[in-house]
Amino acid sequence: MIKQNLLLLAVTSLLIGCASVPTTSTEVATQLKQIQAPTEGKAGLYIYRSSSVIGASLKKDIWLDKECIGETARGVFFYKEVEGNKTHVLATESEFSPNLLNVTTEQGKNYFIQQYIKPGVFVGGANLKLVDEQEGQAAIQKLSLAESGKCSKPFPTKAS
Repeated sequence: MIKQNLLLLAVTSLLIGCASVPTTSTEVATQLKQIQAPTEGKAGLYIYRSSSVIGASLKKDIWLDKECIGETARGVFFYKEVEGNKTHVLATESEFSPNLLNVTTEQGKNYFIQQYIKPGVFVGGANLKLVDEQEGQAAIQKLSLAESGKCSKPFPTKAS
């Protein structure tokens, strides 16, 4: 009975606690939330994790073409310009191995990628999905811009 209660307490704390990551200035975030066209020849990627309560205590790394974008927590987004007319590979750490999402970009367009937490065996895992522009724009309006380039681990070689 004690083991069941401890397990229930551990699972509940994973779902209720709140992790945080360093964020940048609100001025920069406000400017990026105005959704401008990317630089010529480029595409814009908005990568975000919304304010869902599930997995709020978890931080998860995100990589773009094997380069660290940053570590996410609930309520943050990143913006990255990438080469247009090319397929880019996004990866996020999950419970056992990274999950990948291929995004084929068109120059001059913005893309919105949501990272979401899903239940796992031992700890929640993360996954990525491309969302439509309207949904993505609405989501990032409520989020803070996270500092980029700080992942907790190097890119996993098994995901190459």
